[in-house]
Amino acid sequence: MTLHAEREASERTEAGRSRRVGLDRLSGATATRVVLPAVTALVDLTLTLGSILAASRLRQNLPLLANASDVDDRVAALAPFILAGWLIALRAAGTYSAHQLSAGVEEYKNVLNSSVVTAGAVGIVCYLGKIPLSRGFFVLTFMIGIPLLLLGRLLVRRGLHAARRRGLFQHRVLITGDPGPVDELAKVLSRESWLGYRVVGALRGQSTPEDLAETRLGVPYVGQATQVAAASESHHADVIIIGAGSFANSGEMRRTQWDLEDRHIQLIVAPNVTDVARERVMVRPVAGLPLVHLERPQSQGATRGAKRAFDLLGSGALVLVTLPLMVIGAIAVKRFDGGPILFRQTRVGRDGRTFAMLKFRSMVTNAEELIEQMQAQNQTDGVLFKMSEDPRVTRPGRWMRRYSVDELPQLFNVLRGEMSLVGPRPALPREVSRYDADVTRRLRVRPGITGLWQVSGRSDLSWEDTVRLDLYYVDNWSLVRDLSILVRTVKPVLGSRGAY
Repeated sequence: MTLHAEREASERTEAGRSRRVGLDRLSGATATRVVLPAVTALVDLTLTLGSILAASRLRQNLPLLANASDVDDRVAALAPFILAGWLIALRAAGTYSAHQLSAGVEEYKNVLNSSVVTAGAVGIVCYLGKIPLSRGFFVLTFMIGIPLLLLGRLLVRRGLHAARRRGLFQHRVLITGDPGPVDELAKVLSRESWLGYRVVGALRGQSTPEDLAETRLGVPYVGQATQVAAASESHHADVIIIGAGSFANSGEMRRTQWDLEDRHIQLIVAPNVTDVARERVMVRPVAGLPLVHLERPQSQGATRGAKRAFDLLGSGALVLVTLPLMVIGAIAVKRFDGGPILFRQTRVGRDGRTFAMLKFRSMVTNAEELIEQMQAQNQTDGVLFKMSEDPRVTRPGRWMRRYSVDELPQLFNVLRGEMSLVGPRPALPREVSRYDADVTRRLRVRPGITGLWQVSGRSDLSWEDTVRLDLYYVDNWSLVRDLSILVRTVKPVLGSRGAY
């Protein structure tokens, strides 16, 4: 091949690479700034219009409401104004902002608030203007529309997250800082792939050795933190994350912002804090300093009366609902081998107190004696013992484990105050004896029948991820989070994901 031909081939290869990188950058940055808000607005338009039409039809056909003959005429005259006002209120509340659309609860709160404001505005205008709008139509419109809007936002977000997990709509990310913080950030972004951040390199911080080619986890260093603009251009990055140790002083950070002023590049400052819920973080600018205030951990709140009342009411209701299923499970266990129906196992509860945790027996009667012989077959990477095909499990035990029927007697542990509906996984004494100081924090609250570990993968999780999720729950507890986890438990239980 001639030198000219080699040059042409190299140029074609480089052009193809540039097009791929450009498309990749377009798919992440443009999807976040343009495509996602446009799709969300279209969904909102469709759902609000649908709710208005559905309310009109229902108002005319509900037998309890009379005098509906003129509803169509009034709706035709007012619907465009209601529709436009509703969408304007959604936009004014910032619900089409890229910062709200992909994560967090702020989007849902603002959708709800702006819809309530729209309803109030429609009611006030009709009252002051003496507009004879049907009250039935008014109530039905917002009773249908608000849940539909929230559901629509949820589905759009789920679709975006699913696409990102498949490698679509990815942001190209450069992380600045010393190797430790860079690795910590890169690990979180890799684990939470639904965020859509793909790390393409790192920029050396003030104390990072010049000869260091990459971090311990393999993130390559491609330049200096003080050369963010040039590095982002050469590596086609559209997100820069500032980690710990990036700059020697605030002046360097300020100059970095100036360098990126004319570029569509998102700048994110990541404080050296992880696994803190949004509700506990508050940024308060003071004298030009953006101070990050962290509210104290919420482990004490998880031991007070509100959670206990929630547990008592919830477990009592669940006992009544699941009683027929518990009777079926008890009969299946007894008929199989004639052994005990319940399996009582000592577990460690709140503040290290032990209790007898109840389960339907799903294994052979001498299962505990056999565990020492099977340690070599342990499939977890920590203190737990798990096997996907455990030979000790009985035939009825397999279907009970698959759908968590064997866990139902623990509702009585909840009623007795030994457990909670939601909490960290109840640990065995031999497991607790191997805890380090950080992991022991799991014992600050009552263990739960379900928890973040179950809705995030159950037995498929590593020991490290199980601990991380349990500690996150302990530090960031709230009743809303408990309710959310209970709702999310339904899917992994019915789908039997990670159940063995």
